[in-house]
Amino acid sequence: MPEGLSQKTCVFQDLGILEYRKTLELQESTRSAKVEDPLVADRVFFVQHPAVFTLGKRGGLENLMVTKDFLDEKGIQTVQTDRGGNITYHGPGQAVLYPIVDLERNRIGVADFVNGLEELMLRTVADYGIHAKRDAKNHGLWVGNKKIGSVGLSIKHGISIHGLALNFTLDLTPFTWANPCGMSDVSMTSVQEELKQAGENVDHLDMADVTRRFNTYFCEIFNFSCK
Repeated sequence: MPEGLSQKTCVFQDLGILEYRKTLELQESTRSAKVEDPLVADRVFFVQHPAVFTLGKRGGLENLMVTKDFLDEKGIQTVQTDRGGNITYHGPGQAVLYPIVDLERNRIGVADFVNGLEELMLRTVADYGIHAKRDAKNHGLWVGNKKIGSVGLSIKHGISIHGLALNFTLDLTPFTWANPCGMSDVSMTSVQEELKQAGENVDHLDMADVTRRFNTYFCEIFNFSCK
């Protein structure tokens, strides 16, 4: 939180499971409303997506290792976006947070915002007994050399869309059909997978619990009062 910044209010909304394109349209329309009227409240969307590969500004199709016909058979879409980064996968069981926040108005630097989103994921996985770390060269969250969380943003008019994705209980198999984030030597993991590897019971894992933690930690880290 920038020094001297007074607490702001944002609206936190759980969208449940929602198709990626519809969620993107919602983010863009919310940002447009904020551009037209700076007093429109910042919003934070929590969501899970049906299976989809998304591409960043740096591309990503070259890192897809299966055919379009294969993905069509699996019912998996491919969507181009304007966020930073390369190809990534979203699916049910992944906790996704999209903050549509006026960074300029709230005096939050982009680097501080990315750092704060990583911190949110760090605190969340720590609550499950998982020790994770950042990588200065590759944004996101890592357990050893395995990636458990990703961050990708688009900033226009000082307002963010897109956000973070934390692998919670999702099926990791589709990640093997691409080079995640454009890196051929990266494997993915999840909270569920790490707990299984540690011999712990995973029956208690509940996405509603992650939703509450994301809400709490977002408000704490960025000094927001979330409705």
